[in-house]
Amino acid sequence: MSKKDIDASELDVPVSEEEPEKKETDSAESEESEKTPDITEKLDKITAELGEANDKYLRLYAEYDNYRKRTAKEKTQTYGDATVKCIQEILPVLDSFERALDAECTDEKFKSGMVMIHTQLTDILKKLGVTEMEALGCQFDPNIHNAIKKTEDESLGENEICEVFQKGYMLGDRVIRHAVVAVAN
Repeated sequence: MSKKDIDASELDVPVSEEEPEKKETDSAESEESEKTPDITEKLDKITAELGEANDKYLRLYAEYDNYRKRTAKEKTQTYGDATVKCIQEILPVLDSFERALDAECTDEKFKSGMVMIHTQLTDILKKLGVTEMEALGCQFDPNIHNAIKKTEDESLGENEICEVFQKGYMLGDRVIRHAVVAVAN
């Protein structure tokens, strides 16, 4: 006999007993179906809270990253400003050395000592990244030159620098001191 061929009356199981089992199964299923919306709501709520927390985290991380970049930039800028200020104070001394070297001197030892000091000072400035602006014979650029005199000379081109009164210096691409020049034509 197969399972399909068995009749409920042959098993000596009253039909009324099967029905309560079915009712218990149906009530368990209905309880599960009632719990499912509660679990789904809780899951949705937790997912929303997680999304909010993740969003807050990402915003906080972005703010921190911006803060870090801004402070690094400010630190670099502050160092550059301090370097420029220090070099601006040293440049008049360099100018004085150059004028002293141009003056006549009968003591060769003294002159050679002055040349050594001048060389040391210019080497220090080169190590710091300070460069002298090319001015004589160049075209006038108001961003790096300060014209205090205009001369007429037909042998020179338009807006050509014909005389330098004070050298200009740069630190990288930043002007430390403008070159004071005379412009032709």
